[in-house]
Amino acid sequence: MNSIVNLDTQFTGFSVKPSEQYPERLIELTFPKETLDAFFAATEEWPVQALEYKSFLRFRVAKILNDICGGQLQQFLIDTMVDRGTGAILFKPEGLDDVSRAEDMVKLTTAVAHSYGRSNYDAMSGQYYARFVVQNVDNSDSYLRQPHRVMELHNDGTFVEQDTDYVLMLKIDEQNMEGGNSLLLHLDDWEGLEKFSNDPMAYRELRWSAPPSKKVSKEVFHPVFDLDVEGKPIMSYIDQFVQPANYEEGNWLCDLSESIENSPAIHGIRVETGNFLLINNHFWLHGRDKFTPHDGLRRELMRQRGYFTHKKTLRKPTQ
Repeated sequence: MNSIVNLDTQFTGFSVKPSEQYPERLIELTFPKETLDAFFAATEEWPVQALEYKSFLRFRVAKILNDICGGQLQQFLIDTMVDRGTGAILFKPEGLDDVSRAEDMVKLTTAVAHSYGRSNYDAMSGQYYARFVVQNVDNSDSYLRQPHRVMELHNDGTFVEQDTDYVLMLKIDEQNMEGGNSLLLHLDDWEGLEKFSNDPMAYRELRWSAPPSKKVSKEVFHPVFDLDVEGKPIMSYIDQFVQPANYEEGNWLCDLSESIENSPAIHGIRVETGNFLLINNHFWLHGRDKFTPHDGLRRELMRQRGYFTHKKTLRKPTQ
């Protein structure tokens, strides 16, 4: 793993190692049961509703978790999330693996997210997070809930005005599931990066709009590519919501999509119930593989996405 993050450090309250599923870039962080028991006992007075109503409590539960971890968790998360060599963590909270503990899952992810940033308002749910269900039959207007096709690789936040530096994806429940692994592609591993990021079209301002289910009516304008402070390409892209203005733009976007979707550098990651993925949204693309049909298929997910409040070393995408 080519990373500035030192995985040999002995941490209090959690452990880290390269993930066996993707040891080159994905870090696996485990919270033992003792840490979780202490965290939930210390935050018992605040149900998730309290975190929804009082946004400062989200930072208090983050402090409590960091304190239980000897003050080491926050800095590890900050360093990892801005590290272009990795910028991705698979969290494995021990014993937090049943839908009956969904509120505990939301509380823990809230504490993690607010250790290094703040979650944006999610218009789809009307909260700082969104919970949604994928079932065997769905008639939604985006691929998010459609189980029998691949959800193509993309960045989040392409159609909103807020900075979207990170994406956190939690699996709350899963029934009668086969397939549906998370798909990840790091920009530096994508063989098409140099070709497409050096094309003049890469920095042309394009129009982005969302379908009705996203509950965002305002259109935004920004290019697919930008540069970080080191001059390396970062992306803000999703195939469904970009609106090309002409023949040239449409065909360039089609070529871009085909290159991304056919990349041999895509990794499929299995996320167990109660586990969650956290990625830097600027240099990671993410998606989801298709499911095997089943009448009782059900998956419940939770999403938080937002901006960094500490050690922000990425240039803001042009929007």
